[in-house]
Amino acid sequence: MAKKLGFGFMRLPLLDPSDQTSFDKEQLKKMVDTFIERGFTYFDTAWMYHNFKSEEVLREVLVERYPRNRFTVTSKLPLVMLRSEEQQREVFQKQLQKVGVSYFDYYLLHSLNEANYKNALKLKSFDFLLQQKAEGKIKHVGISFHDNAELLDHILTEHPEIELVQIQLNYVDWESDRIQSRKCYEVICKHQKPVVVMEPVKGGTLVDVPDEVSTMFKQSEPKLSIPSWAIRFAASQSQVMMVLSGMSNYEQLDDNTSYMQEFIPLTDEQLALTHSAASIINGSIAVPCTACRYCVKGCPKQIAIPEYFSLYNSKKRFKEAMTSEATYYANLILTHGKASDCIQCRKCEKICPQHIQISEVMKEVAKTFE
Repeated sequence: MAKKLGFGFMRLPLLDPSDQTSFDKEQLKKMVDTFIERGFTYFDTAWMYHNFKSEEVLREVLVERYPRNRFTVTSKLPLVMLRSEEQQREVFQKQLQKVGVSYFDYYLLHSLNEANYKNALKLKSFDFLLQQKAEGKIKHVGISFHDNAELLDHILTEHPEIELVQIQLNYVDWESDRIQSRKCYEVICKHQKPVVVMEPVKGGTLVDVPDEVSTMFKQSEPKLSIPSWAIRFAASQSQVMMVLSGMSNYEQLDDNTSYMQEFIPLTDEQLALTHSAASIINGSIAVPCTACRYCVKGCPKQIAIPEYFSLYNSKKRFKEAMTSEATYYANLILTHGKASDCIQCRKCEKICPQHIQISEVMKEVAKTFE
């Protein structure tokens, strides 16, 4: 049986945090080597990750260094940027070249929501995936999904050919009205499809938890890390096939693989503890940003949206305490647009997987730091 931890190539180690393409390749190779040595095989990438360079670095650190039968690769079709069937074919062929493979083990329609689903129908993307599967260029077809459970049910009903579904699932979003982790998971179970989990630690939010939550977890299992609770919560759901983790350094990979090599599902008592933790954490987060950076590329004012949200969350969490967020904000605006520069074009909001009203929150960020 395959181990349930997947290596997400979305938050890779960088030499320069301000440059999403400055990969620390030596560290990354060490991470890949350890991952494979410990019996894990699943790697996940996409066209847009790391400023369109994730697929290429995956080829360099994995595909060119290991035989094809040692790993499985997932990539995705970037529906948000496709305008024609011809462009769809071109992107797919380029992805095979960038990754350096003749086929993808799993290939997904990326970030389906209402708008992207309409585009998929217009471009006949479902038929396109099946055609590539028939030609041997895809082994299994699926979707990654960022919307409500009702739409997901409709898509899976209309397209029974879909073999797996990737959704955001973690213990703080389990009962969320916006993300609907539990409801979406239950829809997938109804359609009897395997689940791939993204954002199990919610972009790092479930690493740096409030002290009260940290104490709860440490009292229960002193030897296990705080992130382990998030990864194991996701993996404990019976329909989950794989839990993706965007591991940004060797220490994170070492920790994740340590408890996922011989995975033990959470007990009912431990699951109840995660639900208690969710209530506390949700009360401490001002903006539920996961720093996926989808919003950044199209911003006409080059606003550092994820960075500003991180600073804003930290400032709100520590309230009147002496913090350095204002200094970091002042540094960022030297090379990026200020929060007050937002023209409310809402391009970012159309692509945000968390459905954040970014233009409105930018007003609050500006009030706080300007």
